[in-house]
Amino acid sequence: MLKQRSLKTLIRASGVGLHSGVKVNMAMRPAAPNTGIVFRRVDLDPVVDLPASALMVGDTRMCSCLECDSPQGKVRVGTIEHLMSAFAGLGIDNAFVDLDSAELPILDGSASPFVFLIQSAGIEEQPVAKKFIRVKRPIEVRESDKSGDKWARFDPYDGFKLTFSIVFNHPAIDRTGQEVTIDFAEHSYVREVARARTFGFMQEVEWLRENGLAQGGGLDNAVVLDEYRVLNGDGLRYSDEFVKHKVLDAIGDLYLLGHPLLAAFTAHKSGHALNNALARELLNDRDAWEYVSFEDLAQAPQAVSRWLALPAF
Repeated sequence: MLKQRSLKTLIRASGVGLHSGVKVNMAMRPAAPNTGIVFRRVDLDPVVDLPASALMVGDTRMCSCLECDSPQGKVRVGTIEHLMSAFAGLGIDNAFVDLDSAELPILDGSASPFVFLIQSAGIEEQPVAKKFIRVKRPIEVRESDKSGDKWARFDPYDGFKLTFSIVFNHPAIDRTGQEVTIDFAEHSYVREVARARTFGFMQEVEWLRENGLAQGGGLDNAVVLDEYRVLNGDGLRYSDEFVKHKVLDAIGDLYLLGHPLLAAFTAHKSGHALNNALARELLNDRDAWEYVSFEDLAQAPQAVSRWLALPAF
């Protein structure tokens, strides 16, 4: 049986929010089977739970942000995509994430510190079958912009594969790979995706900060570019780090479906808003997908078995 997974023990971390610039303390805790991932605002009285759901995403400006109404007013948990990506990459189905602020810590701008935390806490299999969402027919969403079309789509696939392409009119990005395919049956999430950092442009900083964004951003938690080059002294972690970070974000955004996917995801110039629109479009078309579990390992797609058996490092 392909089993659900949670954490073995509680683990804590702290840092600053990328957009808020506010210090936040975080604790990740084990959760019972079929709980899912639940973010908890423990700084509020009473504590407010925000389940990780595509249907609860209310803000997609530069991040994915869960929102809900409560007696205290609108409650938010922002910049969840990097941790959700790490949970997806390591196959974690159930966990509580306690926070004392409205945004997760950005740490180094990638999913790698969250992977380290999860591995430090330990991963425990649970005696309940892991549930997958299997896409049965193509689903696509599009968004027009000044330079062309942005789009994202799902296709049936016996595993989980992501193909992403980007277009930026910037010399430093033009010199890197702008399209990548990550197939979980062949690639290690930890080695080939998790270390890719978020990136931004110096010429956008003033506008972002005037709009309450990127207050905590800097060279220690993002790849920063001026008009010509990467400003980080240590350069890039991958030759195609920019497009790989878009894949990292997409993995986290799509895990808000609540279960791992059996599908091929293909996207061009997509971001948090379009990723979320695709997830919602899939959920709204109940005939386009089904839940599947594998009580007998021999019946599981070879691609899925290989993904979950891949070494962590």
